[in-house]
Amino acid sequence: MAYKAVLFDMDGTVLDTLSDLENAANTALRRFCLPEVSREKVRASLGNGADRLIRECVPEGTDEELLRRIVAWYRPWYEAHCCVETCPYPGILPLMERLKKRGIRQAIISNKADAAVRELADRFFPGLLEAAVGESGTVRCKPDPDAVLAAAARMGVAIADCVYVGDTEIDIATARNAGMDCLAVSWGFRSEEQLFAAGAVSIAHTAEELEEQILG
Repeated sequence: MAYKAVLFDMDGTVLDTLSDLENAANTALRRFCLPEVSREKVRASLGNGADRLIRECVPEGTDEELLRRIVAWYRPWYEAHCCVETCPYPGILPLMERLKKRGIRQAIISNKADAAVRELADRFFPGLLEAAVGESGTVRCKPDPDAVLAAAARMGVAIADCVYVGDTEIDIATARNAGMDCLAVSWGFRSEEQLFAAGAVSIAHTAEELEEQILG
């Protein structure tokens, strides 16, 4: 079917944020005298917010109070350094521009803190989005559907007329919990095998393939 609105996940779907996230996580670990982790460890730990990222990266058995302190230090540091190496994936900007010309409304959803989501959206996608929603006191992290429901409401589009685009099992579950269709992409933080195991019906390998699936 043709959709009236597209809700994009941010990290791993429209923005390649891995290098900045890896740097932020390891900077936080060093700050608290803990061992650094590999790029692949960070990649595998992404998709469920800052708390989960740090919890997955600290050594097993780390004290909960120390864990909270690391997360509290990590959040503002990442927000201040979230645009060092981050950039859109190939073909994403032209795709968004073509969708806008067709009258398809667009939003970005993320488990990042809402302030960081809005900063990145304004920096990389000016004039292309009608909503950018991140985790906050009133919006819970995915796979809770709060963020996608909030974005659809801000755009004035029914969930049935929206499609969610993401790169992880968290995104697939989020779309399911919101009662909306989901399209998966192959260039993000999970393998195709992991995406199919999570319930992906099809996987786009390029922005052009994704456009075909959005337009139906």
